[in-house]
Amino acid sequence: MDANATQEASGARASPLEADDSPARASSALALDAPTSARVHDLLKRHFGYDSLRPLQSQAIAAGLANRDTLVVLPTGGGKSLCYQLPPLVAGRLDVVVSPLIALMKDQVDGLIACGYPAAAIHSGMTDDERAAVRVGLSEGKYRLLFVSPERLASDAFVAFLRRTGVSNFAIDEAHCISQWGHDFRPEYRQMARLRDAFPRASIHAFTATATPRVRADIAAQLSLRDPIELVGNFDRPNLTYRIVPRLDPVAQTIEALRRHAGEAAIVYCLSRRETESMAEALRKAGMHAACYHAGLDADTRHRTQDAFAEERLDVVVATVAFGMGIDRGDVRCVVHATMPKSIEHYQQETGRAGRDGLEAECVLLHSPADALRWERLMRRSHDESIAVPDDDDPEGGAAGGNAESLDAQLALLRQMQRLCVSVGCRHRALVEYFGQDWPSSKGPCGACDACLGEIELLVDSTLAARQVLSAVARVGQRFGVTHLADVLHGGASDLVRTCGHDQLSVYGLMRDRPVAVIKNLIHQLVNQGLLASTGGDRPVITLTDASLPVLKGHCDVTLLRPRVRSKATRSAVADASWTGVDKGLFERLRELRRTLAQAMGKPPYVVFNDATLRDIARVRPSTLERFATIRGVGQRKRADYGETFLEEVREHCRLHGLACDITSGWEHEA
Repeated sequence: MDANATQEASGARASPLEADDSPARASSALALDAPTSARVHDLLKRHFGYDSLRPLQSQAIAAGLANRDTLVVLPTGGGKSLCYQLPPLVAGRLDVVVSPLIALMKDQVDGLIACGYPAAAIHSGMTDDERAAVRVGLSEGKYRLLFVSPERLASDAFVAFLRRTGVSNFAIDEAHCISQWGHDFRPEYRQMARLRDAFPRASIHAFTATATPRVRADIAAQLSLRDPIELVGNFDRPNLTYRIVPRLDPVAQTIEALRRHAGEAAIVYCLSRRETESMAEALRKAGMHAACYHAGLDADTRHRTQDAFAEERLDVVVATVAFGMGIDRGDVRCVVHATMPKSIEHYQQETGRAGRDGLEAECVLLHSPADALRWERLMRRSHDESIAVPDDDDPEGGAAGGNAESLDAQLALLRQMQRLCVSVGCRHRALVEYFGQDWPSSKGPCGACDACLGEIELLVDSTLAARQVLSAVARVGQRFGVTHLADVLHGGASDLVRTCGHDQLSVYGLMRDRPVAVIKNLIHQLVNQGLLASTGGDRPVITLTDASLPVLKGHCDVTLLRPRVRSKATRSAVADASWTGVDKGLFERLRELRRTLAQAMGKPPYVVFNDATLRDIARVRPSTLERFATIRGVGQRKRADYGETFLEEVREHCRLHGLACDITSGWEHEA
């Protein structure tokens, strides 16, 4: 995460690893003493421009300073980075951060250096001279944080070098990668287990955004954490608006969502390489500045796309899940899943790339029950072959290779994701409860999802539609798939319909007034409800179940969602509130200034300031350096580097429009 990213309200709780221990007990055990607290807050303001920490961050920092092992779970944008950035700065020591991607290391180091923080990385993308220079700096005590990959720590020579530098702590970022029960298991992360033997006096701190209780326990075991303090933030991200809708026309539905965020950063996730390319082409034809990204492209093309997106020269990236972890851009305002992810953990992680600056963002999931069948086929094939199959229809990263227990775990995660898609309750509540937390009864509707905004519609004639579909399945002898059934009900004239004589059936054309895509969706909904069954495999056949007969005889009613291409999307209260008092004209001028400054430095714009900071400037309209220093995200280094330049832009805008400066915003500057 960008060191200057504004973190949304987390309502975080903290507790030791034992679930029955109270937050109060954990808090008292992890309190900073007064002198240390003053030092932490001075550095927080000086480097990062924040006035205060959240309770969970304070406890994690106290644990880091006390050399206590920790397991910290905070949602993306919830402030994990500060938890490992501040302790070495306060203590004047060197800590190592294990990070999975070079791009992520580079962005974090760039952001820290821009804040005046002494940090460096060693990775394969550097020249020999660059790595040698960092080694010299480490030997001289120049740095407080060093970023490395898990593979590099497998080198005995590098470990020996680190031992000579006197490393005190290790922070394992994306720690869920070490667990086979997690959503993104990476075998190379298992090498982290050697840290305990190689650095017996060092403390180890595991950080992740998504981990169920089972995954958290596995992380602690795999890293051999010693009496770890477990700190778990609230998994809810109230700045995100979730929409989970049936997929009828993925291109049209994606375009509709993206047009609500014209000119803003967006990511569209597809399952296969072929789909990313076709979707990107369709978006370009619709006039959008879009490009595709997947592992089948050459490295130069991938890097150009990633750099263009980070530097705000590209609005939309259509990608497989290979894209995103290395992107530290906090102002992504929309994430669209054109296919259902294979687990709720993946969904949480990928939607977590939206709104990392704490401002409003939208997450749209287009799903079809056929997605689950496709994922299951890929998982089983991957398991049978023990590796992911890298063909054009395979998702990046494969599915679920390995032992039978691992496959069962992945299939269970898939079923949970499928249940989330077909539910009609509050999305925020469902996600919070999935990760083992309670949704307060006093909280009521979230006001930021399609269910709570009243956007979900039920099909008025659900029971009649269900009986028509079930009758069609019976009339064709329970020997055909979804596409053929939809053709028959719609009154299609395909060769198969005519050859089989199904154009002579009583059910032929019963749903002539409904689009074929809608009929398919209704069939899939009935499968999800157990009123129909699918045989699975490459050519699944739809059959009746024991629950079908009562519906056919009119003994029970059925409830179905009304599929629609155009949504009833409305703005959430969170989105409206985040713009309160902001001069949008000034905000756009500041965005352009930020882009110009970043381009001159060859850095991504968010290294200068993120959107939250720009909105606060446009809200307050400061006229002096003293007032500029009160803006969240403005530390000493950035005030010195950019203060006068931004103040000149503010003054000019106010002069042209006859506006007052130095407005009292009442905005909190919480880390």
